Amino acid sequence: MNPALRTSALALSLALTGCATTNPKDPFENYNRAMFTFNDAVDRAALKPAAEGYAKLPSFVQTGVSNFFGNLGDVWTAINNFLQGKAGDGMSDVMRVAVNTTMGLGGVLDIGSEAGLTKHKEDFGQTLGKWGVKSGPYVVLPLLGPSTLRDTVALPLDYQADPWYYVSPISVRNSGSVLRAIDQRAAILDASNLLEEAALDRYVFVRDAYLQRRESKVHDGAVPESHYEDDVGPTLTEDDASGAQQKSATLNDQPATSAEPIAKPVVEVEQNGAGKPEAASPGKEIRQ
Repeated sequence: MNPALRTSALALSLALTGCATTNPKDPFENYNRAMFTFNDAVDRAALKPAAEGYAKLPSFVQTGVSNFFGNLGDVWTAINNFLQGKAGDGMSDVMRVAVNTTMGLGGVLDIGSEAGLTKHKEDFGQTLGKWGVKSGPYVVLPLLGPSTLRDTVALPLDYQADPWYYVSPISVRNSGSVLRAIDQRAAILDASNLLEEAALDRYVFVRDAYLQRRESKVHDGAVPESHYEDDVGPTLTEDDASGAQQKSATLNDQPATSAEPIAKPVVEVEQNGAGKPEAASPGKEIRQ
């Protein structure tokens, strides 16, 4: 798809602020739902049937197509890793491209993974997120599907940085782009079928899953710092719990200095039938 069309999709979504809702993470929900319905209709009518037919091809054919376009994507991934300051991952991506292109028949064979070179997937939207740019509102783009304001702004650069963008003649480029889209759709056939059967509101499910996944990818899988302790106070860490257990064991092992028997410290409370803790009686160890 032409980058200008992608930019137009952003302009369209921003122009429809009159259809906004009060949801802070989805202010364009009314428009987004309409576009989600449109994209779903296109998928059911064309893309999904094509993917189901493609999935019947021999697995080595599908793997070869996926590897070929994945190798092209590794070029932009490497650049984004360098832009994010992840030099080690960037060098690994460069090595993957070199090995797969030369020894893997132009990328049809994934020799890099066999050699222990981890495959990454980075785009400029993730790079902007790494630089501190907020994701902005959730946006559903025509045909392209879920996105955010930040990721939509980054799309034209992602598109032009793809080596396949410069393949000629145009007929070959367009045919390859369609094949790539069908291959990517076939890869998620089982997941989409499960979603259709399980989700009560597929729009909400897809939106929340996309936003969580993008947040995870921006932070390389690390969960952003939570403000939970600001609300309820500090929680007991594993080290704190271990120290408390050792201290309790030490107290229990100390000899009694009185003639009267000393009950062990109560560290566990048994729940009575009403859900309230029972009082500890002397000499009785209460267990859960």
